[in-house]
Amino acid sequence: MRILLVGYGKMGRMVEQLAVAQGVEIASRIDVGSGDWSTPADVAIDFTSAPALQDNFPKYIERKLPAVIGTTGWGELAAGFREQAGKAGLGVVASANFSIGVNLFEIVVAEAAKMMRRHPQYGAWIHEAHHVTKRDAPSGTALLLRDAIVAAGYERPIDMSSTRAGAIPGTHTVGFDGPSDTIELTHTARDRSGFAAGALLAAQWIQGKRGWFSMMDVLR
Repeated sequence: MRILLVGYGKMGRMVEQLAVAQGVEIASRIDVGSGDWSTPADVAIDFTSAPALQDNFPKYIERKLPAVIGTTGWGELAAGFREQAGKAGLGVVASANFSIGVNLFEIVVAEAAKMMRRHPQYGAWIHEAHHVTKRDAPSGTALLLRDAIVAAGYERPIDMSSTRAGAIPGTHTVGFDGPSDTIELTHTARDRSGFAAGALLAAQWIQGKRGWFSMMDVLR
């Protein structure tokens, strides 16, 4: 598998380190003002920004290059991208969080929400904390957790808050608070390696597939 690594920040470098350790070839690195888009590759892994992804996605369509997208903050563009990918027969795995643990955490949160929907005395909240350089708030993962709670049938308001400080890799807490007690579920990332490992798993999985997928599809 030859990877076109798009975005060479902290996540891009972590993906490269794990790829090399696994014997996976990095065909080319694309970063601001550098890199060769014409290099033959089997899949692109994109950890850039929403504006950059808007420029990058047409290139994936043009090259019919399967893409793994870990960039966040582009929700308003998703419908258009999905339509383009569908017309091109392109395989895409897009997720706000590629961590296997986070995706399992989402399942746990959804199950908790199913139980809490029958107990109106409990209100729900989500708090997430990330490093000071993370641009979007709330995080894409927090939005995924909110959507999972709603999809589970929890119809009451869900308060959301964010912290941006220091070098926090990522912490997400879902809480249910009632008159007499509080229940909290928390996922804490110790480093970025879990996200990178998930992205590489998705890159292997998307080979030969067409359609728009999430990390949940990869793990099922």
